[in-house]
Amino acid sequence: MRPLRIRMLLTLIVVLAPGALRARADKPSGFKAPDDVAVRSADIISEGTRMSAEVFAPKDPPTEKLPTIVMSHGWGGTASALRPDAIVFARAGYLVVAFDYRGWGKSDSRLVLAGSRPELKDGKLVAEVKEVREVVDPIDQTTDILNAIHWVAGEPQCDAGRIGIWGSSFSGGHVVYVAARDRRVKAFVSQVGSMDGRWAVANPQMRAYTFAQGIARTHGKVGYPQPREKFGTLTGAPVIEKFPAFAPIEDIGRCKDCAKLFMIAENEELFDNKDHAILAHERATGVKKLITIPGIKHYGIYNEARERAQKEAVAWFDEHLKPAHP
Repeated sequence: MRPLRIRMLLTLIVVLAPGALRARADKPSGFKAPDDVAVRSADIISEGTRMSAEVFAPKDPPTEKLPTIVMSHGWGGTASALRPDAIVFARAGYLVVAFDYRGWGKSDSRLVLAGSRPELKDGKLVAEVKEVREVVDPIDQTTDILNAIHWVAGEPQCDAGRIGIWGSSFSGGHVVYVAARDRRVKAFVSQVGSMDGRWAVANPQMRAYTFAQGIARTHGKVGYPQPREKFGTLTGAPVIEKFPAFAPIEDIGRCKDCAKLFMIAENEELFDNKDHAILAHERATGVKKLITIPGIKHYGIYNEARERAQKEAVAWFDEHLKPAHP
C-alpha cells in the first residue's frame, strides 16, 4: 500500500462531490456494447468511498420500470469480467448493475491512517493515509453489495419491488449473506458458491494464525496485505480475521422469502459442495432449486458452461422477478 499525503478543505468536499459524480456518468471506456443494449458508467458511494459501476439496460425497454439484477464478482475478480453475463440479462429485459468492490478494479480505495492522528492546520485537515487495495474482506464486500442495492433502488428505471442478486464463486456465498439481511432481494442466483469462511479457524494451527493476525492488526503491529498479494492460486490476500464471522451457510434460514437458485460444478475442486451449496439447499426453506452442471470443474462455469449458466439464471429471474403471464 502506498502512503498518500492528503491536504483538503472540508468545505470543498461537499461542494465538489456532486459534480464529480455527474462527470463519470458516461459510457465505459474501451468497451462497446451491442446495439440493442444501453451501457453507462456510474458511481456508487459505499461507506464514503466511490465504487465504479456499469449499468446495463435494453435499448428499447418494454416498460418504464424494469426488474433489476445486481451482480457481484468473486475472489480477485473485477466487474469488467461480468459484461457477457450482464449483456445477456439486459437483453432479457433487466436493468443490470455490475460494480467493483472498494479497492478493486476502477473503484477507489478505503483509506486508513498511516501515521499520527490528523491535524487541523490553517483550516486544513492534514493526514498521512494508506490505501486498502486489492485485499479480500467478505464483510466489506457484502456491505458493498448492500449499498449497491440501496443505490439502484433509487434509479428511475429500477422496479424496487423486483430486485434480484447474482454472485459467483466467493460472491456465490455473498448473495446468501445479503439476501438474509435485505428483504428487497426477491431472488438470487448463486453459482459455484463458497458458503463458509470458518476454514480460517478450522484447526488449531489456522485458528492460532487467524487470531494472531487480528491481534497484531488491532495493536498496529501489522498493516493490511499488499495489493494483489497471492493467496495460494488466488489473487488478493484475505483480511483473515474477518472470515470466522462470515458463514452464509448459517444465514440461509433467513432467506425463506427469497427464491434461491444454486448452481454447482459436478467436479468442483476448490471445496466440497456437500459443505457449501448442497448443504445450503438442504437447509433452505421456501422456493429453492439446485442444479448440477455435469462434467465441469469450478472455472468451467465461466468457460464451457457459461451459456448454460446464463440460460438457467435468466429462466430463474424470469420466473421470480417478472409478472406471471395471464
